[in-house]
Amino acid sequence: MSIEVVLGDITKETTDAIVNAANTSLLGGGGVDGAIHQAAGPQLLEECRALKGCATGEAKLTSGYKLLSPFIIHTVGPIWRGGASGEDELLASCWKKCLVLARDHGLRSIAFPSISTGAYAFPLERAARLAANTITAFTSRNALPEKVRVVAFD
Repeated sequence: MSIEVVLGDITKETTDAIVNAANTSLLGGGGVDGAIHQAAGPQLLEECRALKGCATGEAKLTSGYKLLSPFIIHTVGPIWRGGASGEDELLASCWKKCLVLARDHGLRSIAFPSISTGAYAFPLERAARLAANTITAFTSRNALPEKVRVVAFD
């Protein structure tokens, strides 16, 4: 089992799946969501339309289309509202649901962006602790995924 934190462009990852920090519509947006939709091509938008959105804290799997990764796991992180509205639990759920989808689909490697720390304003250090704790707890009890990468854009 390996866990890595790297600087880079998640759309260039070669892991079995990359994670998209999406909005509830799954139809693209700004930041990493827009970059993934642009790099994957128009077929991704078509498949996402058929999924009819995604609730905050949940995750859904699609093909990777033109990306180097064959799959995309879309998850919707919480908007930061001060910390008393279940944000920690919802963000931890995002990380865990993505790891569960990877495991259940036999994926050996997954790359995550930082979820909810951009436009959704989740405090970065708090989000990093939640991510590290969730990844560590999950990978200590599951054989897959074998490799988890967290790809920071800056």
